[in-house]
Amino acid sequence: MGCVCMKQRLAYEDPSILAAQTNFTVKEIKALNELFRKLSSSVNDDGVISREEFQLGLFRNSNEQSLFADRMFNLFDSNNDGVLDFGEFIRSLSTFHPDTPQVEKAIFTFKLYDIWQTGFIKREEVKKMITELLKESSLIISDDFIEAIIDKTFEEADSGKDGKIDIEEWKDFAIQNPSLLKNMTIPYLKDITTTFPSFVQRSEAGDEIAY
Repeated sequence: MGCVCMKQRLAYEDPSILAAQTNFTVKEIKALNELFRKLSSSVNDDGVISREEFQLGLFRNSNEQSLFADRMFNLFDSNNDGVLDFGEFIRSLSTFHPDTPQVEKAIFTFKLYDIWQTGFIKREEVKKMITELLKESSLIISDDFIEAIIDKTFEEADSGKDGKIDIEEWKDFAIQNPSLLKNMTIPYLKDITTTFPSFVQRSEAGDEIAY
């Protein structure tokens, strides 16, 4: 019980500190606190986002296994304790902000594809991720076509020609191919207070309680 209470106390960090560490303003962070509250209470109202709540809130499904959702959750969960506190949520979400440098987005995608966490992206990892994403999108593409995509990727990205892509090779490849990072930007994060004004109103009303 004490552990859960402590986790709840740590869940909402000082917005001014988070603003200094991210691309969000203090006002936007307070607005995002409302979104965090909704996600963290969707299954269990315990002040943190579980893996199930993360998948349910962002992917609309908490039952089916999703490699992509799992990888995303693991990257958001920077301290590897199995849940997301408010600070982890805001810092990770900032990666998707339009003002975040492309190189930071490239590093995030590298970690996403580095499924086995070896510090390299290998053909098997790329194929597994592509296959899972296609399955979740209900798209059917022949194995030959998938292999052709992978061949092209490694031909361009694997400058060392050693059958694996390191982080520097991936950053160069991603910067030269901006479409790879297109999904790493969420335009709405540019101004949360305009996009979700109701979040701002509710967060401002509850400032004394939340922070």
